[in-house]
Amino acid sequence: MAYKYRNLNISKISVIGAGQIGPDIALHFAKSQCAFGVTVIVIDISPTALEKAHAKVYKKIQKGLETGAFKPEQAENIKNALVFSADYQNVIGSQIVVEAATEDENIKDIIFRQVEGLTDDECVYLSNSSHMQPEVIFRNIKLKHRCAVAHYFFPAEINPVVEIVPGTETATDTANLLLGFYESIGKIPILVKSSYGYAIDPIFEGICQTAIMCLENGWGNEKEIDAAAVKALGLGVGPFTALNLTGGNPITAHGLDEMGKLVMPWFRTPKALKEKNEQKAAWNTAQRDEKVELSPEKETQLVNEFRGAYFALATYILDIGIVDINDLNMACELSLVIKAPFTYMNNFGIAKAYDLAKQFCASHPSFPFPQVLENAKNEGGWKLQDIISTTHNDVQVITIRRPKVLNALNLEVLGQIRQNMEALKTNDAIKAVVITGFGTKAFVSGADLNMLMALKTPAEGYDNSHTFQAELNYVENYPKPVVCAINGFAFGGGNELAMSCTARICKKGLPVLACQPEVNLGFIPGGGGTQRLPRLVGADRAAEILRTGRTVSGKEALAIGLVNQETDGDLITHAIEYARQIANGENVPPKLDKGPIANIGTPREVEIGHLSKKIDAIITKSIYDGLGMTLEAGLDLESRMFGECLLTADMKIGLDNFKTNGPKAKAVFIHE
Repeated sequence: MAYKYRNLNISKISVIGAGQIGPDIALHFAKSQCAFGVTVIVIDISPTALEKAHAKVYKKIQKGLETGAFKPEQAENIKNALVFSADYQNVIGSQIVVEAATEDENIKDIIFRQVEGLTDDECVYLSNSSHMQPEVIFRNIKLKHRCAVAHYFFPAEINPVVEIVPGTETATDTANLLLGFYESIGKIPILVKSSYGYAIDPIFEGICQTAIMCLENGWGNEKEIDAAAVKALGLGVGPFTALNLTGGNPITAHGLDEMGKLVMPWFRTPKALKEKNEQKAAWNTAQRDEKVELSPEKETQLVNEFRGAYFALATYILDIGIVDINDLNMACELSLVIKAPFTYMNNFGIAKAYDLAKQFCASHPSFPFPQVLENAKNEGGWKLQDIISTTHNDVQVITIRRPKVLNALNLEVLGQIRQNMEALKTNDAIKAVVITGFGTKAFVSGADLNMLMALKTPAEGYDNSHTFQAELNYVENYPKPVVCAINGFAFGGGNELAMSCTARICKKGLPVLACQPEVNLGFIPGGGGTQRLPRLVGADRAAEILRTGRTVSGKEALAIGLVNQETDGDLITHAIEYARQIANGENVPPKLDKGPIANIGTPREVEIGHLSKKIDAIITKSIYDGLGMTLEAGLDLESRMFGECLLTADMKIGLDNFKTNGPKAKAVFIHE
């Protein structure tokens, strides 16, 4: 057995280093690869380090069992996939080697020269360095085109972000392969150009430096400064707590001084950090649930300092041109558990953000004011995208990327898709479009519920539904074929988007492919679900799916005509080829009937269990009355019926229940 991704055929992965992060990297590989029979070797010359790594990993597996994150069989498979060894000969046969040793260029050099002699020319060499440039790490490797930094974040088995940093001699194909591979195993990779510290650590360590400088200035103690940083930036924990949790004093102390030489002079290791590092001491941080009070004056001073520092740091990294703004915005939020910097500045007010960064740079003369922030102020804010658009010869692939909310749709995202497609309409070189979602779990998890919860009146509901439908109608009526590549589950608005495409293709074997779960939340679909699904799969079958809110597997979706094809190969490759075939007339998928549907019959009895009888009556009317109309008129009826849901008590009950108790808790409807 093996895990296959494009031209990678993986049966063994080696992780060199059993210290702080190596075991966690190995655990993630084992977790994502054990079902394919992949062996994950953890190598370290220290038996003590291996024993500790073994105990640490097994403790995490046991915790996963206790919390229900792992089923017993999966936990056993993960354990069986892991091998802990002091013998470098076990590296032989590895397709991927990840070095996770200490931040010492000579040690890394020794490791890679040894590893290169034990592996073949197809092996990919990765370093989990947190700072060092790939040109330094891999300077003596012969196969430099197969080398890159893959920088994980704490804790590596959970934190989704990985920075992929190619060196000057890394092949473009290798970098692209790594981006796709990491996405395929559940990570969120971003591409970063070679620069000391890469894109994220200068921001994190810059925030830590700011916190320590505030401490040295006497602006507060560690607990107060942590609390102010959390308030200012939306951090999960304050910078002092983060340094304690990650054991980050040594690496931060080293990194700040090096960044001062290689990135910009503002970075430096504060005296207090040097002392803590020499003493191997922790910072005096608040205990769990300990409340920290700050005076209004102290809080204002600290909050403004942290905001100014964060805005300046994020824009400085963008200014030096090593990373895409959308990648940096997303990766900061997910890797550091912090407010996404550019979204934050837009919401905070670009003029106010500009002023705070300007004040910060003025009080720190060695910090140059970023030119990109000057430009953003002049343009009224940052232009951000939740989609990625890439050209594959004559087919354009649009990927919805909102991993924090599993690619949930809102009107802004749909507008971005439309804007991108509009630009392609007159481009004769592009014959077709593929729409897909980022990651492996979800194509689109549904419509953004924050958008729906803001609706108050039937008129607002009608307008929201009608506007949503207009964006999907644009996709449906696009003059070029649009294929939906369903990479994971398509719920609610996601399934409605898929149904508006010319054709649909999905990964083979998806136990859950589609669902219109709206009735579980006390309302009906508003993006065409009550009209397009019956026209694709038949009135009664669609009504049963819509009225119960049940899930549909990939196998069933293919059988009933909801999807046109399944593939067990690379989904995007197959979707591109399918789109090309449709464009060339080699494959003609069935067209949606947009006229009135004859002989619909009367609604059948459907067991809806605990669901709202009031909402069931509304959705049944929308389905069956709508099918007697043209698609255009049926969609307008659906919008009116969606608006009518806002008059019911059950819609409020359903949304409140979801917000309070989550998607698995059943709402107690009163059928009014």
